[in-house]
Amino acid sequence: MSVTPKDILNKNKNLEKRVKVEDIDLNNVTVDDLTFSGNNYKEHINLLSLLENISACQISDAYNGVSHRPGTIKSIKPINNLKVWGKIYTAETTSDDWGTSALAIDDAGEGDILFFKVDNDDKAIWGELASTCAKNNGVKATAVYGSVRDLDALLDMDYPVFASNFVPNAGMALGLGKLNQPIEVEGTQINPGDFFFGDESGIVVIPKELFTKVMISALGVKLKESAIVEKLADGVTLGQVVGLRKK
Repeated sequence: MSVTPKDILNKNKNLEKRVKVEDIDLNNVTVDDLTFSGNNYKEHINLLSLLENISACQISDAYNGVSHRPGTIKSIKPINNLKVWGKIYTAETTSDDWGTSALAIDDAGEGDILFFKVDNDDKAIWGELASTCAKNNGVKATAVYGSVRDLDALLDMDYPVFASNFVPNAGMALGLGKLNQPIEVEGTQINPGDFFFGDESGIVVIPKELFTKVMISALGVKLKESAIVEKLADGVTLGQVVGLRKK
């Protein structure tokens, strides 16, 4: 494979560089800038500078300001309290079929977040072996609207997992589910390529077409809350900040 001048220049890009929150510029950012393509250095670095410094709570507030929806899936909780973000790869299956999980791992792209809709939580469709394989394949995290298992291993793994329940039992490797098709969970439509953000507080799903607006709004939320924290440090009370008075 030949090396072009562009390849040499791209190798010199400092992908560890970060911008101060107050200097972040998101005007040209899209969901595709989550990955460095070689031509989006500024957008990629500015986006990472934001995502590393905000929370699911702040993104939910921002999305609510844009669409009047929270973007949360309330029943899905963090299993091992790790922060992660990326584009969603969807899968839908039954709790009897953990084989669809294996197929999804093989088909998902590097940096994707696997999001499973399962018909019930009677059996686990995800566990230690699936997490190990997914991590080795470059998948960033897994969210399951259903059950996972092997918490003794998942709690200590450097692989984020979110789920609505956990049980010790599993089904079989049937592989009969649907891959990378639109799904609906708790009234929320989730499409392949939508944005996922998860941390200790829970998860938020943002439609890809609203990604830029929400990220710009999230930056505003972050800056506003940072200013409030500074006022609190100076002795101003939260009631004074929001203009509340005793009656």
